[in-house]
Amino acid sequence: MPRRILHGVAAVAIGTAVATLGAVPAQADPVVPRHAVVICQSASFYDNYDSVSGPYGLKRVLPYGNKIGHTPGAHPVYNGWAATFDFGPNDWGYLRIECIGGYDSW
Repeated sequence: MPRRILHGVAAVAIGTAVATLGAVPAQADPVVPRHAVVICQSASFYDNYDSVSGPYGLKRVLPYGNKIGHTPGAHPVYNGWAATFDFGPNDWGYLRIECIGGYDSW
C-alpha cells in the first residue's frame, strides 16, 4: 500500500474511535474545589510538590481565614501536602492538610 493510503486509513481509524467515544477525546472531569479556609495561624503555599524532596517554589504565606478550596478524595494529598486552590489570586498550590478546615463555611 502506498504511504499516503496508510496515513489515510490510520486517520479514519482514529476518527472512528473518537466518534465512538462521543466525538471528544477521553479526559478527566474537573472537580470544583470545596470552599474552605486556612485554619493555621499562617500556612506556606508552595507552587508544586516533588515526591522525593517535598514541596518547592514558595509562592506566599497564607494567613488564618484565607479563602481556599480543596476537595477531599478528589484533590491529591502527598505526605500531608494537599493540592489547594487559593481563591484570592485564583491559583493552585500545596499547603499542609491540617491547615485546611471550615469546609463549606462561606
